Amino acid sequence: MVHSCHTTLIPESVTNHVKPRQITIIGGRGRMGKFFKEQFSAVGHNVRVLEQDDWEYADQLLNQAELVLISVPIKYTVDVIQRAAKYLASTTALCDITSIKTQPTQAMLEYHPGPVMGLHPMFGPNIKSFLGQKVVVCPGRNENSFQWLLDFIKSQGVEVIACTPEEHDRMMVFVQATQHFLRFSLGVFLAQTRIELDRSLSMSTPNYRKEIDILKSLFSQNPNLCVDIMLATEERCQAISSLANTYSRLARLVARKDRTALIQEFENTQGFFKEEKHYSPTLPTITKKDNKRDFEPQMHFNT
Repeated sequence: MVHSCHTTLIPESVTNHVKPRQITIIGGRGRMGKFFKEQFSAVGHNVRVLEQDDWEYADQLLNQAELVLISVPIKYTVDVIQRAAKYLASTTALCDITSIKTQPTQAMLEYHPGPVMGLHPMFGPNIKSFLGQKVVVCPGRNENSFQWLLDFIKSQGVEVIACTPEEHDRMMVFVQATQHFLRFSLGVFLAQTRIELDRSLSMSTPNYRKEIDILKSLFSQNPNLCVDIMLATEERCQAISSLANTYSRLARLVARKDRTALIQEFENTQGFFKEEKHYSPTLPTITKKDNKRDFEPQMHFNT
């Protein structure tokens, strides 16, 4: 059974004696795929890659794998799961690292009878190691088959957070989608103003410098990744629209110089952030009856 945990570090001597596993990464030449390939290979696992032009070799790349990890853009994930599943042995552990979890997990459960788990690394491909990072884990079926994988990433300094796919997707509306929109908008605004960025940094606060660093990191990525994160689900689009409406409402108060109303908004929000809520995540397992949940697969495969 997988449990929520705090970061644990295991000595390097332990990771040097892991049992080599046969791993295939679909999308392993993408930036995140490359990162996982490097991390697995560094401790002795045998890692192979399947890309768009390799499907004629899918049987030999997938059939003998102990773990198949899917690392493709969000809009192709369900199609790739469906396409790959026909080549997998019933004992193959199948997981994805997409930033949405409900549809991919449902698809894996539907198309693959073996072990299934959804992972979401809460970091981008610019990092150098797992140390100090978080990975969200959404169990699907036979999670014991993934214990070696979870033990490995925890040994590298990862904090594992367990939740259902549905809770993950609700949280990512705020953790990812609205944050991307907020910073995407600010970056576009700063570019439109033609601000002298270096000059502004020379007289900036620490918080401003941190924000500019985050913006630089965001805009150094592939634009498709940022846009897909914002557009991934209807819930994300609706939340971003609601956030934009909030901006507009507050901007109107600023335009009217309505000091009283702005202070009232601030005080109302203070109350929210002063509330202390304690949450202890549990780890429900998705059962067969849950496999019937409706979802709309996106039928456009092209990695």
